[in-house]
Amino acid sequence: MAIFLPERTATAARSLTPREIVAELDKFVIGQAKAKRAVAIALRNRTRRQRLPQEIAEEVTPKNILMIGPTGVGKTEIARRLARLAQSPFIKVEASKFTEVGYVGRDVESMVRDLVELAVDMVRAEKAEEVQEKAKTAGEERLLDLLLPPSRVPGPGEDPATTREQASRTRERMRESLREGRLDDRSVEVEVRESAMPSFEIIAGTSVEEIGVNLKDMMGNMFQGRTKARRLKVPEAMQHLIDEEQGKLVDMESVGRAAVQRVEQAGIIFIDEIDKIASRDGMAGGGHGGPDVSREGVQRDILPIVEGTTVNTKHGMVKTDHILFIAAGAFHVSKPSDLIPELQGRFPIRVELESLTRDDFVRILTEPRNALVKQYVALLGTEELTLTFTPGAVGRIADFAARVNDATENIGARRLHTVMERLLDELSFEAPDLGQTTVVIDEAYVDRMLADIVRNDDLSRYIL
Repeated sequence: MAIFLPERTATAARSLTPREIVAELDKFVIGQAKAKRAVAIALRNRTRRQRLPQEIAEEVTPKNILMIGPTGVGKTEIARRLARLAQSPFIKVEASKFTEVGYVGRDVESMVRDLVELAVDMVRAEKAEEVQEKAKTAGEERLLDLLLPPSRVPGPGEDPATTREQASRTRERMRESLREGRLDDRSVEVEVRESAMPSFEIIAGTSVEEIGVNLKDMMGNMFQGRTKARRLKVPEAMQHLIDEEQGKLVDMESVGRAAVQRVEQAGIIFIDEIDKIASRDGMAGGGHGGPDVSREGVQRDILPIVEGTTVNTKHGMVKTDHILFIAAGAFHVSKPSDLIPELQGRFPIRVELESLTRDDFVRILTEPRNALVKQYVALLGTEELTLTFTPGAVGRIADFAARVNDATENIGARRLHTVMERLLDELSFEAPDLGQTTVVIDEAYVDRMLADIVRNDDLSRYIL
């Protein structure tokens, strides 16, 4: 079940309630009930806004969310799953990648441009799916034209109708063979458009964002590429021709307009590591000189995007007033109050995520749809190796992960990836040589593979 709100509709489609949204998120993320409630309410408010009269809807802006918590506890995953659930354009950016105007780095407006490009890909894929059958039919006809010899001109005394009927029967027999795969080994010559673009040297101190134009669009068809003949197997040629027909049937201007509208009404931008651009120790700008010089400048550049501004993209002007912004940071060194006051005010909802416990690790290993245990069972199953984890083994893995997180850096659930890789290192290497067999991972196996490493603090810092 999904929420899909690319534009205002007269009759709003049924959407998930906050309780149902949380239930969907529970399938992938363990714990963090407060954060899930916050994003569920934000998403539901977006649905509610779609049902308001136009004049009121324009005044209702999203309540942006600031997630506070250590790494590896599910901040990014909650936002990503929410966007997938809502079928919304979603992009994750790291605040530390941006620098204020005048310094080397990416322009903050690039996050909106990147989001629009993602939306264009989404809409193009949907439009292509709508015309799939029509494109398939047209591609099949073009392929039959390549497979069959040119129509024969009726000779003297021959009935043109009979000649056409014979050609039609031959074409239908060829069509039947094509659909049944009997022609898959044959090759045909297809005109393929070269997509190579000439290289340009960008003058130092500028960026693509600063130039603000797309060279390919500016130059028109000059660099669209020449066509060249290539011999392709029938299945490859069929796919190529279908793709070409889809390209003809999909109107890219309408795709661009729909993408811009979808970004404006349903876009989600996740700004990670926002604590890295917070001023520390109460010092504006974080000090003088060095890498900290542009911290406050980045905040001031991000502020208008979050407040609501208009960004120029190659698909049109994009208003950011109704994009939902979710920011996240560990805030180990700095505090949310170290952000500039104007930016703090743009994230009214604050959610603190809890550190993961040993019991959370047990659930993470087994409960979600993408649980690590399920992943490794499936991966090694491709080698005809049946892998079974006992409940005791899962508990021991969780114990080791929690212990290493306590003793070294707490990296949350990401520690489980390291522990599982180390635990199954031997099996992953030998699986192709073991043949069809069953391996049971029990507590003794976990202890044998991990106990020595965990006991040696110096070694665990390097390996786990």
